[in-house]
Amino acid sequence: MHELSVCRALLRQINQIAEEHLADDIKVIRLKIGPLAGIDSELLRRAFPLVSHGTAAQHATLEITSVPATIFCNDCEKKSDVVNINQLTCPHCNSTTTQLLSGDEMTLDSVILGQQSGTEERYVH
Repeated sequence: MHELSVCRALLRQINQIAEEHLADDIKVIRLKIGPLAGIDSELLRRAFPLVSHGTAAQHATLEITSVPATIFCNDCEKKSDVVNINQLTCPHCNSTTTQLLSGDEMTLDSVILGQQSGTEERYVH
């Protein structure tokens, strides 16, 4: 399950952000994941508590938003969401001459940080 290593890398990035902002509590982590990213969101949710235990993120809420796979058709020059992620065919003209614009990424969208003393929350993009 590579979601464990993805969680570890994510936690390193978030801990670095928390250090830069002098925060000792990570409250919310917001991710955007496309269907072609190769990451199972449910497995990521289950792996996160294991990886974050004993860290500033151990009580953090992990919010995951799914983003659509989007293509641009070189033939009809239209942008559209992909209906079948196994086939990147243009839904307008059925062309297979398309470019993937989005849907293969996992992005750290934002983090809400705070202090364990309960003071001051910071919203970081």
